[in-house]
Amino acid sequence: MEAQAKVKYITTSPRKMRLVVDLIRNKNVEDAYAILKNNKKHPAKTIEKALKSAYSNLINKLDKGKISESDVIIKEAFVDGGPVLKRMLPAPQGRAYRIRKRSAHLTLIVEHTEEE
Repeated sequence: MEAQAKVKYITTSPRKMRLVVDLIRNKNVEDAYAILKNNKKHPAKTIEKALKSAYSNLINKLDKGKISESDVIIKEAFVDGGPVLKRMLPAPQGRAYRIRKRSAHLTLIVEHTEEE
């Protein structure tokens, strides 16, 4: 059984967010929390909140009560680009430099590994 969480319009560039997401892909939730807590990059907080949401969605979907975090793995984790805000910065001699403020969409899919 699997569940997902999506966070859209995150005001962080997708490239910076992918660096953190690559660290937790295919890990169990317990290890992923430890990695995200000790990561000093800004997107780690947003990814941690999304991971908590995906884990809670799985618990609500299964109706078995509490599931151990070590039995749940992050099956898929990916970051897509969102809309880009285009801004201008004054430059010398009447010119303008374009600033592209990027955003990202995060998708996390977690899966319960059933031991038999």
